[in-house]
Amino acid sequence: MSGEWSLAALHDVIADTVGDRDMLVWEGTRRTYADVADRSRGLAGHLVTESVGVDRERDQIARWECGQAPVAIVMNNRPEYIESMLGCYRSRSVPFNVNHHYRPAEVRSLFDMVGARSVIYQRSFAELVGEAVGDRPVVLVDVDDGSGVAPLEGSVNFEDALAGGAGVRLPTPDGDDLVLVCTGGTTGAPKGVLWRQADIFIAAMAGAEGCTPESLQACADRPAEVWFPAPPLMHAAAQWTAFSGLHQGATIVLHDDAQRFDARAILSLAERERVNLISIVGDAYARPIIDELRRQPYDLSSLVRIGTGGATTSLEAKQALIELIPHVMIVDGYGASETGGMAYGAMTRDMPPRGLAPSAGAFVLSADRSRFLAQGDDEIGWTARRGRVPLGYLNDRAATESTFPIVDGQRVAVPGDRAQLDTDGSIRMLGRDSMVVNTGGEKVFVEEVEQALLRHPAVVDALVVGRPSERFGQEVVAVVQVVSGADTTGEALREHCAASLARFKAPRAVFFAEEIRRHPTGKPDYVWARSVADDAVVVVATVQ
Repeated sequence: MSGEWSLAALHDVIADTVGDRDMLVWEGTRRTYADVADRSRGLAGHLVTESVGVDRERDQIARWECGQAPVAIVMNNRPEYIESMLGCYRSRSVPFNVNHHYRPAEVRSLFDMVGARSVIYQRSFAELVGEAVGDRPVVLVDVDDGSGVAPLEGSVNFEDALAGGAGVRLPTPDGDDLVLVCTGGTTGAPKGVLWRQADIFIAAMAGAEGCTPESLQACADRPAEVWFPAPPLMHAAAQWTAFSGLHQGATIVLHDDAQRFDARAILSLAERERVNLISIVGDAYARPIIDELRRQPYDLSSLVRIGTGGATTSLEAKQALIELIPHVMIVDGYGASETGGMAYGAMTRDMPPRGLAPSAGAFVLSADRSRFLAQGDDEIGWTARRGRVPLGYLNDRAATESTFPIVDGQRVAVPGDRAQLDTDGSIRMLGRDSMVVNTGGEKVFVEEVEQALLRHPAVVDALVVGRPSERFGQEVVAVVQVVSGADTTGEALREHCAASLARFKAPRAVFFAEEIRRHPTGKPDYVWARSVADDAVVVVATVQ
């Protein structure tokens, strides 16, 4: 047992301090901290009676092993999502996020990889869950979402599970208990990232070293802020935003994300609930919000901060948001499922953007991964974090030792992004190494080209990938969505990029798409982009 904070213990302190404060707001539902504490204990009791909990303690297993019963959560944004997570933490089982847009075979593969022992699902996903579970013996709990869909055979209704589990003696959670994050699989198959709860609290959930019950109580006792994580809770960043707010006694507002992203619904909810902070995912969220703010006014006088991460938010989009909401601060965050929050930058009307300032434990690792770079080193290295980092990848020793190597006697997390350390100590992000296009011996970071394309007034969205080239090995390909009726060409877009980038970085081929495909989280779907890149039209008139 570690003696450090578990997420259940943290929630108990906050609930004991501000029990009658609204904790979760969704549609017409409002639940207080005390309500959620009781409800999550009831769910934990049900799981314990079904033997869904801890199997082996952390000191008995390797760092890439779990030791706790995995519980899949298959839901849209709703209060039961966070209640389910807390209920699992109290039972010492480990919840994991499931992308409900996956096909049944993909979900089945995820269940097999993780070893799901229980599934908590809303009934509209019953068919998906049923096909994915097959004949796997799992404990099923269903949330009646009013869809009219019948629950699966043997499933227990969520409210009945809470009532039946009330009063059951619960185990004592520990800081060594796990948080399991299934990566989004943006560029490939998802993996399961294993975090100790005590580590992720500090790395991604607003925790601090030396945190005490008294400091938690003092923080929670302040006037409550209202936080609105707009992305789906199946996305780790949205969970981290929610729990960061909860650990400060904030009220968390959720919206029904069952429908396509709707900027009007997002802004109307932020206005109605007097939201102080909203989190978004890059330009995929920012641009529709900007368009809606230009279409009609909203009272966002309460909105103090817009947090953005998970995908790039262009400078133009940030400037437009500040123009439309002059008092707001844009907080740009960089992180990954494998690192937590690593670096942050802020921008206001009176404060221009700067490089991302590293958070505690964030560094740039040398290209050969042998040392940490110091200010003045100008080589292109790797973003890395040391200290509070994950234990490893679930059931994958080789990937664990590759992504979480030992450097200078310390375990570090190297998520695969390239970066440089600027002279002022800030981190300049270059892009994911797996997405680098090597063209004629030159390396092109696709994010840089995407940002150049987004500065073109006709471009709505863009992704950049590489495709094989007989002459150059690879060539840069742009997949773009333009404003309806826009009079632009691939040649014009190439020249637009070449005006601000080295010409070898400018796209040599362009594919015009009706819409850029992104994952529900807002992250780019590079697998799809590569699939259409073969049909991109070459736009280089002469050899350049």
